[in-house]
Amino acid sequence: MRISPRLRQIAHLLLLTLFLTACLPATSAAVATPVTPLSPQSTHTPRPSLTPTNSPTPRPTWTLEPTQTAFPSLTPQPAIRRVLIVSFDGLRPDAISLAPMPNLLALMQNGAYTLSAQTTFSSSTLPAHASMLLGVCPQKHGVDWNDYDPSQGIARGTSIFQLAHEAGLQTGMVVGKKKLSQLTDPANLDVYQFINDRDLVIVDWILNNFPADFNLLFVHFPTADFMGHDYGWLSAEQLSVLRRGDEALGQLLAALDEHGLRSQTLIIVTADHGGHDQMHGSRDPQDMTIPWIVSGPGVLPMQLTSPVQVTDTAATAAWALQLPLPADWDGVPVSEAFGLPVQPRPSPFCP
Repeated sequence: MRISPRLRQIAHLLLLTLFLTACLPATSAAVATPVTPLSPQSTHTPRPSLTPTNSPTPRPTWTLEPTQTAFPSLTPQPAIRRVLIVSFDGLRPDAISLAPMPNLLALMQNGAYTLSAQTTFSSSTLPAHASMLLGVCPQKHGVDWNDYDPSQGIARGTSIFQLAHEAGLQTGMVVGKKKLSQLTDPANLDVYQFINDRDLVIVDWILNNFPADFNLLFVHFPTADFMGHDYGWLSAEQLSVLRRGDEALGQLLAALDEHGLRSQTLIIVTADHGGHDQMHGSRDPQDMTIPWIVSGPGVLPMQLTSPVQVTDTAATAAWALQLPLPADWDGVPVSEAFGLPVQPRPSPFCP
């Protein structure tokens, strides 16, 4: 059969193509741009949200904005769902064992503590409690008065109650001195009660109106300060009421157990100032030195070695509740109590 010139031409082209392909190296059959493997340092981890949560699951590592202070996460540890802050007005550290105060001593034994924490000057009830609950030195919160005076308004700055309330957490304040109501806007408190009576009466009110859903509760026991002014610091009369105050603390802790809340509650017990003779308010170490005790989920039993200031109470409470710390706060979380590195202070101790 005669093959047409057109078919012959196509056949020649096919043979030429097959020949050229066979002559090419195998590695030339596919050409790709080389890819350099990522080093371990280049691995990207998505950043977790800062949104506060009441979930009992382990909390994520925080990623904070530049305006916030960065501190290490509390992970891993059992969840902290609530914080109880108890302030014994006028409690000198040496009075704890002299009284004695067995419930507070038990918290010290099972928690982390220091008997050399420092308050702010002036070492008086309202200015010191303002630093305790607003996390800043007196020149920032502006509380330079120590009597109930509504004309002065409220302390300047962001209190721990405001942080918690804005995050949707339940807040409460039960106090034995009316002037403490000037530490935060009433709108930041779901529960506020002033009880002009003894520490045991204050706790009795709490037990009868127990806020079982609270996330942040501040309780103030005033009696030791009253007796210090009347009879002197470390007098038999003051030590006697401190024993009663310790009994009130024991009842409060028992209520946490009864309601099944103790295992998820961080407890901070401290004071606003000490005292000497029948006074306080000076820079005397007996006025300025206070106890600071923390107990609860994740806390390691120890005597703290890092310095602690009264402003650290608000910072530790906010940290435990996963609330971002305001950039102007002078306090830092007492991270040593959780077995974590001691955090540098953004500023020195309050002058």
